[in-house]
Amino acid sequence: MTRIVYLNGAFLPEHEAHISIFDRGFLFGDGIYEVTAVLEGKLIDSALHMARLERSVREIGGHLPVSTDEIVAAEKRLIVENNIQEGLVYLQYTRGAEDRNFFYSDDLEPTLVMFTQAKTLEHVAAVEKGLKVKIVPDQRWERRDIKSVCLLPQVLAKRTAKAAGCDEAWMVEDGFITEGASSTAYIVTADGRIVTRGNSNAILPGCTRLAVLQLAEEAGLVVEERPFSVEEAISAQEACLTSASNFVVPITSIDGKPVGDGTPGPIFKRLRALYMENARKTAI
Repeated sequence: MTRIVYLNGAFLPEHEAHISIFDRGFLFGDGIYEVTAVLEGKLIDSALHMARLERSVREIGGHLPVSTDEIVAAEKRLIVENNIQEGLVYLQYTRGAEDRNFFYSDDLEPTLVMFTQAKTLEHVAAVEKGLKVKIVPDQRWERRDIKSVCLLPQVLAKRTAKAAGCDEAWMVEDGFITEGASSTAYIVTADGRIVTRGNSNAILPGCTRLAVLQLAEEAGLVVEERPFSVEEAISAQEACLTSASNFVVPITSIDGKPVGDGTPGPIFKRLRALYMENARKTAI
């Protein structure tokens, strides 16, 4: 089946969708993206993703060409058109296209692209076996709270992780974990406290993270938002990550050293169960 994509208000077969070589997303990485999970044909955490999209676009001085309600309607149409029961909707906003110039014109019309990807999200081996993490230096810019399409540092981090036989990279700055290359990082201390770095310009404000932390607190689990070191991560009782494309997944190895007993722990299992129940309840 030919995939249908969205481009600037039109729904087109993917081979008919074309973007200018002068688009600023291509020339400068001048753009924002979002990835929203789809489960049982419905969008997960949609409101959180739309709020983050609006904030990121605002932070770079841009404007969305359509409302977030229209964006959600387009995402739902793509899910139906492409018969996606489980997978992802990718959205990319760029400032627009014109002859290459750092000083962009104020009247540029933005480019807005959306497409779907079928992917198994719920019943994956990582839930039972856990993922392996490689520690790498954080080489990104200082505004990591903006979900920019400039992802070269993350691409290189993941390449390093893969070369070491790992599934994800955890990035380090000044001796402390910032976050994963495409995920939020967590550890669980020996006394059962869930630790993750607090939101700031140093990390992306994860949508799955926000949902998970709220659910954890409602369930009476103790959450600490603070930096944690590599040594603290390796000696933790449990570790896990969250992202739209993984939901909640355990980390069982860091730099070749087992986390806890090297198997997914009870706090992770509780968090994933809470999240999956809420995701189905609030999906649209």
